[in-house]
Amino acid sequence: MKTIYTTLLASLLFFTSFNVFSQSNEQQVKNILTSYHNKIEALDTEGMSGLFLKESTVFESGGSEGTFDHYLDHHLGPELKAFKSFKFNDYTVEVTVDGHYAFATETYTYQIELLKGGRKIEKKGVATSVLKKVEGQWKIMRTHSSSRNK
Repeated sequence: MKTIYTTLLASLLFFTSFNVFSQSNEQQVKNILTSYHNKIEALDTEGMSGLFLKESTVFESGGSEGTFDHYLDHHLGPELKAFKSFKFNDYTVEVTVDGHYAFATETYTYQIELLKGGRKIEKKGVATSVLKKVEGQWKIMRTHSSSRNK
């Protein structure tokens, strides 16, 4: 009886600690994605590259944008300079962690206000991302986003 009790207790502790570890990684992944969104909303590109692996790949609306640094220099950076504001709404994220990799699906709406003319653009978007844990830090390895009119 004592052996069964010890085995059950050991199993409970193992699965509880495994679940806490898994939740911790899931939250870390969510924090990386939130940091990226917060930077976009702040129209601030400083430090964004640190959220991505150097050899990352960005896909947007059916096209390959290259590495994140290339995307930042040739696409996202110039766009953010043309915006008065960028706001995410109705944000949801689902994360699955499998070892050193995490898979995320985000859904959201967003509103952009342009500097010139004050025109507002409203879209519904989705993004899927693969993150990799390197040296204890989660980094975005691949991301694909697309949007359509609301």
